[in-house]
Amino acid sequence: MESRATHARKEYERGALDETTADHDPVRQFSRWYDEAVAAGISEPEAMTLSTVAADGRPSARVVLLRNFDTRGFCFFTNYESRKGRELSVNPWAALTFHWADLERQVRIEGRVARTSAAESDAYFASRPSSSRIGAWSSPQSEVIAGREVLEELFTRQREAFPDDTLIPRPEHWGGFRLEPDRIEFWQGRPSRLHDRLVYRRDSDCWKTARLAP
Repeated sequence: MESRATHARKEYERGALDETTADHDPVRQFSRWYDEAVAAGISEPEAMTLSTVAADGRPSARVVLLRNFDTRGFCFFTNYESRKGRELSVNPWAALTFHWADLERQVRIEGRVARTSAAESDAYFASRPSSSRIGAWSSPQSEVIAGREVLEELFTRQREAFPDDTLIPRPEHWGGFRLEPDRIEFWQGRPSRLHDRLVYRRDSDCWKTARLAP
């Protein structure tokens, strides 16, 4: 079968990443780049690839949405009984990747994942639209279902169970995860494929920075 992969080449010339201008704290540096992605009008700058590993060593990846971040780590929310939830319960090490193509930037984050507190999960769940809260009750995420109609029937049933939109509680099987980073890499595309790569590694309570060859 003939390959359909493109062989186009692009020269990266949008910016640079230098040790003298990058923040000493990688979370502040991430915040700076995230704000620039938002200001640039990038579609869903919070979209990130979450990579997990099953007990048998088989990796899997999917795109999820970053919902908040601070010095403690990077948070996303999901069904704890989904494939990613099950894999994280067995192997709590994971990786996140952001790709902001229009800015020719990439951020890779690695670390250990733990569930957020019930209070944090409750607060975020309460902020979601009612249809999303009903959806969390309706979908047996990652399980095989017979067809679309099964999902729609489950949604209708749950909608009837919670007629008052203001009184939809968070399911126990749904909540947040926080990845506490111990390694964060920033990648900036540069001409001639001589890209800038700065990596921050956690050493006790501080971060050490190094440049990586592209």
